Amino acid sequence: MQIWDTAGQERFKNIQASYYKGANGILVVYDITNKESFEHLNSWLIEIEKNGNKNVYKLLIGNKSDLEEQRAIKKEEGEEFASINGLEFFETSAKANYQVQEAFITLTRDIIKTVSKEKPMDLNASIKLKKPGGSNNIPTNKKKCC
Repeated sequence: MQIWDTAGQERFKNIQASYYKGANGILVVYDITNKESFEHLNSWLIEIEKNGNKNVYKLLIGNKSDLEEQRAIKKEEGEEFASINGLEFFETSAKANYQVQEAFITLTRDIIKTVSKEKPMDLNASIKLKKPGGSNNIPTNKKKCC
């Protein structure tokens, strides 16, 4: 799993499209204390739709729930936006480590479900491991001397 955090910064705008193409899941995050970050959600979803995979899993996150006294976006607004756009929703606090793990587990679980529907895993397939240095751990039929 690779996690890319561009924080919505304009300087990353020109490379974000390439991130979307290979992504199986995207966390769309807004700051519950910042109305502007919530108002940009539609434009992020349009970018994802335009540049992302057809079946990319998206999860909406309202972050900074530890700053309740500074809240600018009601939890119900986030839930409604998520519902309208077919997204699962979490409010989190990275600072307080509140629901962060749950959000990532949900994202990962749903990506695995989606990918396994598209490409069923062959549970009988062998797994090839590589030793450090590049040689394969694949048994050979050669006899060893002595």
